[in-house]
Amino acid sequence: RIYRYQTHDYAFSSNERLLHALGGSDFTRMLNQTIDEALQRAGFSQKFINEVVCPAMRVNYGQSVNINSFVGAVSLAGVESGLWSIKGGNKLVCTGLLYAAKAEVIPGTVLSIEQKIRPRPTGDLVKLYHVTYNTTSGLTSDTYDIVLIAAPLSRKMANITFKNFNPPVPDFPNPYHQTVATFVHGRLNTSFFGYRDPAAFHFGAIFTMENPKLFINSLGVVSPVEDGSSEGKLPLQSAVWKVFSKEVLTKEQLNLLFSSYDSVKVKKWLAYPHYSPPEKCPPIILHDRLYYLNGMERAASAMEMSAIAAKNAALLAFHHWYGNADHIDQEDLHEKLKTEL
Repeated sequence: RIYRYQTHDYAFSSNERLLHALGGSDFTRMLNQTIDEALQRAGFSQKFINEVVCPAMRVNYGQSVNINSFVGAVSLAGVESGLWSIKGGNKLVCTGLLYAAKAEVIPGTVLSIEQKIRPRPTGDLVKLYHVTYNTTSGLTSDTYDIVLIAAPLSRKMANITFKNFNPPVPDFPNPYHQTVATFVHGRLNTSFFGYRDPAAFHFGAIFTMENPKLFINSLGVVSPVEDGSSEGKLPLQSAVWKVFSKEVLTKEQLNLLFSSYDSVKVKKWLAYPHYSPPEKCPPIILHDRLYYLNGMERAASAMEMSAIAAKNAALLAFHHWYGNADHIDQEDLHEKLKTEL
């Protein structure tokens, strides 16, 4: 539904309203229960949840079935067949959008946003935002009418200082979950996974259940982004494997997983929120004409969710600027758009 609503330029002033427009109270309730609870109520066995659902949560979000049921449903959708990828890599989505929007990109790190009041030529006062950022050329600043923040507002992430705001922009202490991605070029030690004969091992991915003795969340073959035909297939020789874990793997652990390897790259990052229902999403509107996209991650962190949040914020900013209140927070859009066709 959301794509249809956004095609007709409708926007929502909060993440909860957006979710409610998508699926009514059922969707908003999903933030208040775990995927474990939701599936048990739907009649799924604990064995199915432990052996099928939990591994999907661990590979996609590095967490267990205690995450909220909305992000849990997103995670399950991510392990279905028939998913798509972009030839050349998903990064091309960003470059393609920037090209289509004819946007000017200023590479830099935003340090602060300050609210300033300036007189117009007519004598009226106008509220503007003074953005200070660091670039390779040094400290720079510019003034903007509208600001959209598309980075998690936490001290360990964006760490933007808000100056001269009344009321002040609130803190969002919601923690993010650390995931370690380790890329290894080498041969898998199949005996570690119970296969003494490597020729009998035909898996391109390994998921894991919840077990305190396990030091990995998942392991899988990485396919070249230029060729999707070999995705998920086990190579005959050495391959690039991606290992997800909570902590950086030790040399001893790598030697358990691989019989031989010649290259290791490690990326430790705060990949997504640490989910702990009940969830409350941060506001989209931080101040007049100051918008925050990443609150949607509290419901579910995914590329598609970020795209929806971004378009919603852009539409919201547009309608606020031009006073189009009839396109914000409209009820019963599903029925309304039916009658318009």
